[in-house]
Amino acid sequence: MASQIPSEQNILNALRTVKDPDLHKDIVTLNFIKDLKIEGGKVSFTIELTTPACPVKDRMEQWAREAVLKVDGVREVDILMSSSVSKGAVAAGKQSIDGIKNIIAVGSGKGGVGKTTVTVNLAIALAQTGAAVGLMDADIYGPNVPLMMGIAGKPYAVENRIQTLSNYGVRVMSMGFLTSDDTPLIWRGPMLHNVIQQFLRQVDWGQLDYLLIDLPPGTGDVQLSLTQTVPLMGAVIVSTPQDVALQDARKAILMFRQVRVDVLGIVENMSYFQCPKCNERTHIFSHGGGAITAANFGVPFLGEVPLNTSLREGGDTGKPVVASDPGSPVAIAFKEIAEKVAAQVSIANLTNSDSIVIE
Repeated sequence: MASQIPSEQNILNALRTVKDPDLHKDIVTLNFIKDLKIEGGKVSFTIELTTPACPVKDRMEQWAREAVLKVDGVREVDILMSSSVSKGAVAAGKQSIDGIKNIIAVGSGKGGVGKTTVTVNLAIALAQTGAAVGLMDADIYGPNVPLMMGIAGKPYAVENRIQTLSNYGVRVMSMGFLTSDDTPLIWRGPMLHNVIQQFLRQVDWGQLDYLLIDLPPGTGDVQLSLTQTVPLMGAVIVSTPQDVALQDARKAILMFRQVRVDVLGIVENMSYFQCPKCNERTHIFSHGGGAITAANFGVPFLGEVPLNTSLREGGDTGKPVVASDPGSPVAIAFKEIAEKVAAQVSIANLTNSDSIVIE
């Protein structure tokens, strides 16, 4: 007797049993299933995720394959995994920036917590997944991104649009490209506002899935200018475990909440030192304060980054550890944090709209 040919509805019903663990909905409802074809006992389709940095991409493919193979008449399943990053909503009174889907601020309540180091490695980790990533250095007084990214040179304009400089697959703009290394900038708020707007709206960023903005420490003019005029989809807070840093991190969280910007989570930098000889962990700046603060404020804890000489060396030489030593524990920590940030972006975009918007 000839085997039964599965129907499209049978296949979709089977796929409804597969849920995205971050978005908490099945992949059919989320409109992840594309190009479904049934040819006799062979079924093929594409699973289009909301980010290439999905941490469960391989498992989701396996779950979908196992679910469809249970359908009567299915002998073979061919799955293509792809992604199209979801786009952040634009609040009333703010103007979107052409080509940029999600603008993420990376901030800290105080200086000296390694915020720029985290931002640089996070940007590269996202780019390594296949996402289109930009990095804007908004720390006008202390622009360290060019050094840490290993980029030298001067931007030029094409048809009145400033061109970014790039390295490690990340497009970058910084005041550090426009001044000499030791030239101090003595500017008041209105001048800061103007240069931030110029970096955002007169720079040719191209098509980006994520634009990370490395903020200066604190909650001052730059932060106010960004939150009032730019459609930030969320913010990442960087802190060390020590109480004095966490106290200022809490202020940063409250500042973003006051201006209605989602806090995507907290990163605990310099979380511990792991001896390279004996592997013993030493909590130089205490430990666990980031996770406790995240729990108290009801925001995700994105992960711990160990204190490591490779981080300092990478920053000084323009060879960030995620690029120079991708298999190291500290690089893996950054990659896991990048996946969690991408997941939080997808969750926030889904929460803030009736359905995920794909461009």
